[in-house]
Amino acid sequence: MGVIEKAIEFEGRKHVYKSTNEKIVASREVKGLILDLNEIYKENKDPEIMDIMKRLTVIKRKVEKRLKGRQN
Repeated sequence: MGVIEKAIEFEGRKHVYKSTNEKIVASREVKGLILDLNEIYKENKDPEIMDIMKRLTVIKRKVEKRLKGRQN
């Protein structure tokens, strides 16, 4: 399975992470996918890959926001 297929599969999953560990694993996974897609994008300059990276970044920000919790 290629990086693009993995990214699309990750994007299609439900993003309900109940435990902190699940959030950490998801954050690391999406970060790795974004970095791998970036390497492919550097070679091809395909706008579709950029769109996938943008959508994954939105998911990553939401997961990390939930990880940090409320700031007092």
